[in-house]
Amino acid sequence: MSALTDFRKMKDAYFLSDPQSPLTKQQKHDFKGLHYFPENPALRFVLKIEPFAEKETVSIQTSKGDIRSYVRFGEINFAVETRQVRLTVYETEHGFFLPFVDALVGKETYPAGRYLEIEDQGDSTFLVDFNMAYNPYCAYNDRWSCPLTPLENHLSVAIRAGEKLFSVH
Repeated sequence: MSALTDFRKMKDAYFLSDPQSPLTKQQKHDFKGLHYFPENPALRFVLKIEPFAEKETVSIQTSKGDIRSYVRFGEINFAVETRQVRLTVYETEHGFFLPFVDALVGKETYPAGRYLEIEDQGDSTFLVDFNMAYNPYCAYNDRWSCPLTPLENHLSVAIRAGEKLFSVH
């Protein structure tokens, strides 16, 4: 079993039994596990963030209409199959935030986008592993308020990695 498979099993167990799970009691009753794309090594990158000259603070609306502030930190550039793409990385008090929407939106991936935690490798590079892409809690039910992915992070390519659309069956 890979580390990713182990992680996914732990996440399913958390969603099913932890009191802090984003699922309702009814959802937990019917829950059979989250749905994922198969592991895709081609969507795991070690990248440099190209910092923006000006780090402007932007307001991002949430799924419940609230506003949250983020700093537009920089961008990452990479290839998906043969297409070059770029995404903006945002900075918060908790670290970096990488929301994105891909071409599978609404069919195989959550319409408001998925999130990705990027890991500092300590040498000015970051691990950007789309296999770890996850749905925000608002994808599971309307108890949650989640930042909506800004238009600049809407991709026209499919990111066939990470978590898929949520359904309890």
